[in-house]
Amino acid sequence: MKYVFSKSTKKTLERLDASTKQRICKGIYKLPDGDVKRLQGFTDLYRLRVGDWRIIFTMTSTEIFIEEVLPRGSAYK
Repeated sequence: MKYVFSKSTKKTLERLDASTKQRICKGIYKLPDGDVKRLQGFTDLYRLRVGDWRIIFTMTSTEIFIEEVLPRGSAYK
């Protein structure tokens, strides 16, 4: 699988502390395993839950596009 990160995702990951960034990256690179669910109202958006963080992504047969990495409170707004 090929992993593609959006510009906003890269900026968010740069601002996080080392331990949180490591947990999130570990979860991303294990995709599609983990606590993954399809978002309601969307046909191609999924979310991965990593502690209090949510990773919003789309998935095809060859790549995973990471759209957002957000705290739980603002992920679904």
